[in-house]
Amino acid sequence: MDIRRVIGAALILLAAGSAVAQEGDKTISKTTISLGTATPGGGFPLFGDNFASVMNAADPTLVIAPRNTKGSYENIPLLEAGQLDLGLVAGEPAYEAFKGIKRPVTHLKILVAMYSSPGMFVVRADSPYKTIHDLVGQPIAFGAKGSGLPVMSRFILDGLDLKQDEDFKSIYLDHAGDGPAMVLDGRAAALWGAGSGWPGFTTMASSPGGARFIAPSAEEIVRVRAKHAFLKAMTIPAGSYPNQTAPIDSLGSWSFILARADLPDDIAYRLIRTLHGAESALCKKQAQACETTAANTLAAAPDPALIHPGVMKYLREIGVAK
Repeated sequence: MDIRRVIGAALILLAAGSAVAQEGDKTISKTTISLGTATPGGGFPLFGDNFASVMNAADPTLVIAPRNTKGSYENIPLLEAGQLDLGLVAGEPAYEAFKGIKRPVTHLKILVAMYSSPGMFVVRADSPYKTIHDLVGQPIAFGAKGSGLPVMSRFILDGLDLKQDEDFKSIYLDHAGDGPAMVLDGRAAALWGAGSGWPGFTTMASSPGGARFIAPSAEEIVRVRAKHAFLKAMTIPAGSYPNQTAPIDSLGSWSFILARADLPDDIAYRLIRTLHGAESALCKKQAQACETTAANTLAAAPDPALIHPGVMKYLREIGVAK
C-alpha cells in the first residue's frame, strides 16, 4: 500500500469518529462521540465533564469528547448540521425546537433526560431584595448568551406579567462564571440560575457574606403555570447549597442530552445501556446527576416519540417502556 493510500485510510477512519487503541494483546476499536456543553463556569460544562468521565470509564469502546459551546441555542443548530453528535440543551430551548416556536420543528431526538432545573434568583445576604417584584428595575445577570437560562426566566417572568428586557436592566454574560462576581461587587443586584448544585449558586452561597435565594411564591407558581403549563412545579431540596437549611419551591423544566437525528440506533443503544449501568457512578460524581437515569428519561420526555429509537429499544428491554 503506497503512502497516499495510507493517508487516505487514516482520514476515513478519523472522519468516521473511530479510533483504535491497544489494551494488552487486544486491539480495541473506539467510537468518538462529540458532546456540546456551554461556556466555562456554568452547569453544563460541569455535567458534561462528569458524564464523559463516567461513560468513558464504563465502556472502553466509547470516547465521549466534551466541547465548550455558547450553550443550548448553539448546540441545537450544531446538532442539526451534524457538527455535534450530542448536545446539552435546556428544557425551554428544547420545547421551542420540538414545537417549532420561532423556528422550524427540529428532528433531533432525546438521548437522556439530564436533570430537573427549578429556576430562582440569588442575591447577597445583605441585599434589601426579598421578592421577584423587588428586583424590578434592577440590573440582573440572567445568564450566558445562547444558554437556556435566560429563556426560562423569560417564560417565568412573562407568567407574572413582567418583561425581562423592559422591566429589568438585563445583563447577558459572555461566560456563565462571570455572574457571581458581578453580584458580589454590586454590578448586578441578582443572578438568575437553576437546579441543585449549580456552580454560580454554589459560589454565591459559599461567599463570606452569604447569599439569599428568591423564588416565585406559591401564588406566583400557580399564575405562571396557568399561562405556561409546560413549566413544572419543582423543589430544590434543603442542603443543595451551603447554609440552605430549607427546601425551596419553584418551577422549571428538565434539561436533556439531545442527539443528532441520524445518530445510528446501535450507538444510541450502547450509550443508554452504558449510562444505565453507570448511574450510581455518575450520581457519586455530581449530586444533580443522580436524576440522570433511564427511568427519568421516559418520565421527563414531552412525548415518547421524541426519544431516540435506539434508546426506546433499551427502555423496553429493561421494562421501563412498553
